Amino acid sequence: MNYEWFIAKRLLQSQRHGGLLSFITSFSILGITLGTAALIIALSVLSGFEREIKDKVIAFVTHIQVQGLHGGAIPYDPQRIATIKSEIRDIESISPYVAREAMIRSKSGVDGIYLKGLEAGKEHKSLKRYITEGAFLSVQNGPKQLVVGKKLATKLAIGLGDSVIVFGVSGKSSGELTPRVMKLYVTGIYESGMSDYDDIYAFTSLDNTQQLFNLDGKITGFDVSLLNIENVNDVAEQLNEKLGYPYMARTMFYLYRNLFSWVELQKELSPLLLVLILIVATINIFGTLLMFVVEKVEAIGILGAVGSSPGSVQKVFFYQGMLISLLGIICGNILGFTVCFLQQQFSILSLPSDIYFMSSVPVKLELFNFVIVSAGAFILALLTTLLPSRAAAKIDPIAVIRFS
Repeated sequence: MNYEWFIAKRLLQSQRHGGLLSFITSFSILGITLGTAALIIALSVLSGFEREIKDKVIAFVTHIQVQGLHGGAIPYDPQRIATIKSEIRDIESISPYVAREAMIRSKSGVDGIYLKGLEAGKEHKSLKRYITEGAFLSVQNGPKQLVVGKKLATKLAIGLGDSVIVFGVSGKSSGELTPRVMKLYVTGIYESGMSDYDDIYAFTSLDNTQQLFNLDGKITGFDVSLLNIENVNDVAEQLNEKLGYPYMARTMFYLYRNLFSWVELQKELSPLLLVLILIVATINIFGTLLMFVVEKVEAIGILGAVGSSPGSVQKVFFYQGMLISLLGIICGNILGFTVCFLQQQFSILSLPSDIYFMSSVPVKLELFNFVIVSAGAFILALLTTLLPSRAAAKIDPIAVIRFS
């Protein structure tokens, strides 16, 4: 250990009973702590928002949706779809679906739903994770099964095993609308935390929707899941080229562009505001060191008198600013991690799901956020210590001793 570092630590320890200066030093450390913690928490929450929104959008619309022009029915050719899947390596699965508006009636009321028919017995992992009661389109539950959101189930006062009547409308070529009716049984209830989905989306088998909407084996689209979401735009372009008219492939980012644009805007603006808080906190170090230089001017004179060079004196005060910064950053990391971990485990802070698309504040702990915030805070703090440490180095030890 060099003597400049040793002296810096001793001078900092001497402030424990230093009255006002001790208070200001503690306040500087607290400022760095709160600034660092606030930035870490903000970035973790923004990362959590992005992850939650992506996961829930993927669960309901997957990475890419292929639909017919104007949302009309399109033919389903399994062999052609299998060929396209084998030609585009990034595709994990392609699943046909039928999705249209319908009406649902229980003993307690009537409501509108968006009914989506999927192949029963398939994995549908992203949707199954939100099931709270029953199962998601299990073959064992029979053909007439229906999965509804918890909010819709509460509104209609229905539970597992209850029967409901679903009304669909099929359009004839002449423009005549023919109502069709089907009796289904509630076999599953899901809760995604997104009010818009839990209140509207309902799921049944593909055969049921084809029969209800009189589509004669046709479908209204394909759900395309990818191995790597980073390639979503490239895969969409390839699908459009290979499928041609009347098919149209659109990514989840296009379908929900307003939502994802809002997330990106928050990610750009929020850190900028919090960085300003961090800058103000580091300026406190500047003031603290200047006051410390004034108070310890005699000690500076003694250091110079015993042979310390101006460079060594500058290092002493530079190291002191470094110690204050490190203490604040370490405490800030601990505080930020603790708050994020508690929120992640216990969902202490809740949100109105009809506004924020989730019921609690999401948090995603990422090492990158801790590293970038700590590095940024440390660099800012070191820059603010340069001027006070240079001022200490320029003090004439002979003049100090003469006037002491």
